[in-house]
Amino acid sequence: MKRIVIICLLTFGAFSYGKAQNYKEEEVLLDVENGSLGGVVTYPETRKKTPVVLIIQGSGPTDKDGNSAVVPGKNNSLKMLAEALADAGIASLRFDKRGMGLSQSAALPEADLTFDTFVEDAKTWLNSLLNNKKFTKVGVIGHSQGSLIGMLICRDADVSAFASLAGPSQNISETIMNQIKANPNNPESIIKEAESIMSSIRKGEKVDDVPTYFASLFRPSIQPFMRAWMKYDPQSTFQKLTIPSIVVNGTRDIQVTMDDAARLYKANPKSKQYIIDGMNHVLKNAPADRQQNLATYGDPTLPLNPDFKMLVVNFFQESLKN
Repeated sequence: MKRIVIICLLTFGAFSYGKAQNYKEEEVLLDVENGSLGGVVTYPETRKKTPVVLIIQGSGPTDKDGNSAVVPGKNNSLKMLAEALADAGIASLRFDKRGMGLSQSAALPEADLTFDTFVEDAKTWLNSLLNNKKFTKVGVIGHSQGSLIGMLICRDADVSAFASLAGPSQNISETIMNQIKANPNNPESIIKEAESIMSSIRKGEKVDDVPTYFASLFRPSIQPFMRAWMKYDPQSTFQKLTIPSIVVNGTRDIQVTMDDAARLYKANPKSKQYIIDGMNHVLKNAPADRQQNLATYGDPTLPLNPDFKMLVVNFFQESLKN
């Protein structure tokens, strides 16, 4: 099957849903063993029974709205995505990770958290939607790290559609090393040091002596999380999905490349691949300059890339219709 790549989707057509609808938000809590997980359902006011999409955020201390605690300001990209879906008559649920926002009571010591903890939490949220009679069909969106989590929870569940947004295609160890190598400020000695630490973690060896400049990536308390994450391969996981799926990346993404989109599509050629011209990792238009690109991560006044918004909304309207 010929690879499908669409650049600059403004030529694709207008939004199919017409005039924006009103929507409202409702906080929801799920009891877990050591506290509660919290999220927000956004749904149209004018419809009593709707399809719904679970939105899974990216890595690190990223909240339900797509904002990272380590980045000044907010981009609110996932909140904007939820609003766009609601305007199209589709409900959504986005949630805070353990220890953050509405899920603070379910915090675990960092050393006790693994990647599988987040997979199980997302699965718990998904099951809550599948068992809720307010909703008709269920879709899943995974952004960045959430792409792999979304693939994993869709495998054995009654999910109707999946969207990977800026999803890495390689094992996390390869992804991190590629990002380190891509930074022009990192000398060869830093790259070799990162490779050595990564190799030790992969082997199950604890690395206690981590340089301060690598503390955010490789501190000892995060190593169990990393080791669990390393056992998953996004390409082989995506290959197993049989539901309608799309792979969406932007040409200005400085974290996940267009090659990632190509590899995921190759792994599952029944999916569709879209490359959005000018869009960066937080799903907004961004300049090519790295610093100016990063500045968009903390600017809530910037809207989502309109081509991206149209594409995702139309995909779920088509996939989740009765």
